[in-house]
Amino acid sequence: MNKRLNVRKTYKNFIGGAFVRSESGHVYGVTGLSIPPDMNTAQEKANPILAQACRSTRKDIREAVVHARKAQNGWASKTAYLRGQIIYRIAEMLEDRKANFTEELTWAGISKRAAAKQVETSIDRLVYYAGWTDKLSQVFGSVNPVATPHFNFSTPEPLGVVAIFCADESPLLSAVTAVAAICTGGNSAVLIPSQAYPLSALSFGEVLHSSDVPPGVVNILSGIHNEIMDPLASHMDVNGICNWTDHPASQALLDEHAARNIKRITHQSWGDGTSDEFESPYLMMQFQEIKTTWHPVGY
Repeated sequence: MNKRLNVRKTYKNFIGGAFVRSESGHVYGVTGLSIPPDMNTAQEKANPILAQACRSTRKDIREAVVHARKAQNGWASKTAYLRGQIIYRIAEMLEDRKANFTEELTWAGISKRAAAKQVETSIDRLVYYAGWTDKLSQVFGSVNPVATPHFNFSTPEPLGVVAIFCADESPLLSAVTAVAAICTGGNSAVLIPSQAYPLSALSFGEVLHSSDVPPGVVNILSGIHNEIMDPLASHMDVNGICNWTDHPASQALLDEHAARNIKRITHQSWGDGTSDEFESPYLMMQFQEIKTTWHPVGY
């Protein structure tokens, strides 16, 4: 009897609501350890490839940003109630696939108990941020006293298109937290999963696809961070960058290229992702702007 050859899954990018391969057709092997894409034979034998992930290029990034920009205005113009319902729907669909995501996280070397906890925390975090969609303006907006016959008020508005670089320590939870916090307020996102452990974040695209999220609001591209950071950070139609990687060289590169069009950029140490700062309205406000409107009265 011939031994059957395993068919390894190729996890595709999620761009504009569709699952697509990289335009280059290139992929890299994902193992249970952080190994460069050009691993040698000895490394491959010691750490067998679990699946393939797309090795995205500059053209893939351009396509994702185009879709994110097209979707952003429509997403921001939806009622806060509807955005909250959609984000809550993501939590419902993720709940249905807990076993699948737990298994994928164990492939990354995480214990089954810790993986299950990470999935449950991701679901709870989606529910938390879903409740903030119709409260953000009330908490962070204000009616301002002025010394002239005007009615003056300030409200938060979304920044626009935000690029996200996820942490290796919690590949699913960091992706879910970033998407929830950034998109709750009306932004669209281009999500770059952990380079070493991208599978759970790429599978999260399948959850988004079945959760009524409009196409283009969240786009997910896997690849080699050193190849992606330069074109994404220097893209003139990206308004902000959320970076949760702890690599000083990467942070310096992002800072340098983000300065070209004065992108708003944040660097945060992820840790285990359970601290209060990752479940906070102030995380949403990092990618919001305050708009102040004046109306004359008494005329």
